[in-house]
Amino acid sequence: MAKVSLKQREEKREKLVAKYAQKYAELKAIIDDAKKSEEERYAARLELQKLPRNANPTRLRARCNLTGRPRGTFRQFGLGRTKIRELAFAGDIPGVTKASW
Repeated sequence: MAKVSLKQREEKREKLVAKYAQKYAELKAIIDDAKKSEEERYAARLELQKLPRNANPTRLRARCNLTGRPRGTFRQFGLGRTKIRELAFAGDIPGVTKASW
């Protein structure tokens, strides 16, 4: 189990990313637009740097929804590999069966 503080920090980051998502996308579009002048693109880069660090989507970490484990998380289920195994063996995840060959 992950510490509660780590889970809360991740939730705080998710809220910040959602809050600044539109502004972040607009600034990135200006920066990537080759038709804009260098001054406009440079100003957009400066504005992007002024945003909070945790507003950057790359700072988000995928965690297991049940345990908070940061590694071995499957996006499709939102769970860690150990919990997927436990729930699949119990038959709680539809369509998932144990492999045998």
